[in-house]
Amino acid sequence: MSTDRDFERARQLDAAGRDDQAARAYLALLERDPAHFGALTNLANLMERRGFTAAARQGYREAARFHPDNPVAHTNFGASLLDAGELEAARVAFERALELAPENEQAHQGLSAIFARLGDDAAAQLHRALGFRESVVHQPFHGDGTAPNVIVLLSAGGGNVDLRQFLDDRRYDLWKIFVDAPGAPGELPPHDLVVNAIGDAERSGDALERAAQLVASSASVINAPEAVLQTSRLGNAERFAGIPGVRVPRVQLVRRDALRAFASSRDGSAFLLRSPGHHSGEHFVRIETAAQLDDEVALLPGSELLAIDYLDVRGSDGKFRKYRIMTVGGKLYPLHLAISSHWKVHYFSSQTLSEPSHRAEEERFLDDAAGALGSTPIAALEAVAGALKLDYAGIDFSLDPAGKVVVFEANATMTIPRLSEAPADYRKPALERACKAVEGLLSSRAQA
Repeated sequence: MSTDRDFERARQLDAAGRDDQAARAYLALLERDPAHFGALTNLANLMERRGFTAAARQGYREAARFHPDNPVAHTNFGASLLDAGELEAARVAFERALELAPENEQAHQGLSAIFARLGDDAAAQLHRALGFRESVVHQPFHGDGTAPNVIVLLSAGGGNVDLRQFLDDRRYDLWKIFVDAPGAPGELPPHDLVVNAIGDAERSGDALERAAQLVASSASVINAPEAVLQTSRLGNAERFAGIPGVRVPRVQLVRRDALRAFASSRDGSAFLLRSPGHHSGEHFVRIETAAQLDDEVALLPGSELLAIDYLDVRGSDGKFRKYRIMTVGGKLYPLHLAISSHWKVHYFSSQTLSEPSHRAEEERFLDDAAGALGSTPIAALEAVAGALKLDYAGIDFSLDPAGKVVVFEANATMTIPRLSEAPADYRKPALERACKAVEGLLSSRAQA
């Protein structure tokens, strides 16, 4: 049998959106030729699109192993590693791609994202200039018939929310526009819907302002840029402070050279410092004594830092809890509950899954948030969601001893994991409800 003919048949099934048949065809080809670059890469792309990210990453790894002189193989593998948060391994892969093809834009884009997360703005800007020479990327619809034409607005500087599981070329004809890249259009092409995927007001303020100008005449926009611009930690602290049942820590933007005077004014009370525009606990520390200040601040990027009052919200068991609820189309969808002995709480490092009692507590929250939290906190969260004025956003919060909602963060940068990535089966119904809400929101707005 002809390998070329079989690959072309698999590729045509893939292009037509017949994923299951295409996967079987790629696998059959790989049984005969395990090193076939096209089959390895396309099957990994298909797995990535379906949410099987670990399987996709293994496919990209094999492509890079069998084809060490192919820059595309290393770029794909690097992007997969970057998605998994393996920054150093991703950096090695992207740098290898650039050794083979110095003009590889995707590799420069990947390195730009890595250096931005590391806080090296100069290196990030260098690779950004080389990686975003094209501001418009068309991802045509693959399937039968026609599909709504959707424009996705993005920032070359990062701060974008990952909506790839909802916005793919099996459902929509996609145009991705990097609004702050060279040559970005001054107006939008014809479309059915605009999705503003620029979610970080602190990192991407300039891009959001440009996006607001672009969508001024659009009839249907998900997450209006001007609303996203209001969601910085500083802005949220000011506008949520007056909502009944809500408690927000005081936030101040402090110049690096003024931090010692600021710390002295605290009379020994602990506070938090974080670099604006960073998430997942990166560049975020707690200052308990003046002696800590110099050593800790030296590790934080930026000329100005967010100084945040430290609120001790430990429960009666001494554990910290951070709830996450998504707001989609004005409705609340519980997503997870992270329980930890450490003040810096993230789900991936929490003790939720390792303790049966914590798992049971999270399951109750996911199944019945109102019952788990109470009607007053739910009303407070609904008010926060209303103040955000976003179609898609997330709220991270805890409850203080008086039952008030302590809002840590509320913005559009939070993602909903794919069902295939759920770490426990009991989480899947809540994830499915949230996913269906996003899918319904996009579909109804695109077809309106």
